[in-house]
Amino acid sequence: MQINGLELNVQHSGSGQPLLMLHGLSSDITAMQPEIDAFSEQFHVIAIDSRGHGRSDRPAEYTLQDHIADVIGVMDALDLPTVFLMGSSMGSYVAQGVAAQQPQRVSKLVLVTPKASGQTSSSARLLAQHAAELEGRSPEEVQAFLADKLFAPTTSPEIKAVMAESMQEHAEAGLTLTPAQYAAANRALEGFDFRSVLPHVTAQTLILSGRYDPLNSVQDGEEIARLIPGSRLEVLEHSGHLPSIEEPERLHQLVLEFLRG
Repeated sequence: MQINGLELNVQHSGSGQPLLMLHGLSSDITAMQPEIDAFSEQFHVIAIDSRGHGRSDRPAEYTLQDHIADVIGVMDALDLPTVFLMGSSMGSYVAQGVAAQQPQRVSKLVLVTPKASGQTSSSARLLAQHAAELEGRSPEEVQAFLADKLFAPTTSPEIKAVMAESMQEHAEAGLTLTPAQYAAANRALEGFDFRSVLPHVTAQTLILSGRYDPLNSVQDGEEIARLIPGSRLEVLEHSGHLPSIEEPERLHQLVLEFLRG
């Protein structure tokens, strides 16, 4: 779709109430496919490759507000007056911005492993803590290091192997960001803060945090729950930052019960 002067890759599946889904930093639609498959049985799922990611255009510079405007642009182009909106990690930041800026257009909001503010992306913060250890490593090695850190201590080697295989397929499909593209994606998340506007969100809101998330903690989820009126926090006790891989059945159950309720 042509949105705000860029080509955005948008995937549709299913029918019924529109559910917009937004992925995390350096990810894309392919990472959300299990959720898309599960939710499209009951909803019209619209998944977006954010600018700078996946098969969408990758401008050299953009902002978090650009991501927010792109989602609103997709809603406008598809003539969607109201939607359910679900975002994971970076996608949860974008979703907060949409729900705060156009509250009347988001009736239900699902935030997976979110935070309400940040001076840098959570990934950049974690990598900075291990900068000496990572010096001289290739971009692929850095991404593999980061991916391994995102899991809960109890996550099985089999699940980690699935993640590694997925990253390899991602690279072979040409979807991995270059170092310059990854840097631009991180810069877009610098210095955001939704805490003053979250009380304006009117959507029924479900917040899902991983107990062992090293990027966006349970305390980050609790902060959002305090700020969005009537919101509900659920903690996934066996997850780090990737509950869609670590506890997919529980994640699907919680989201579907919330959206159907």
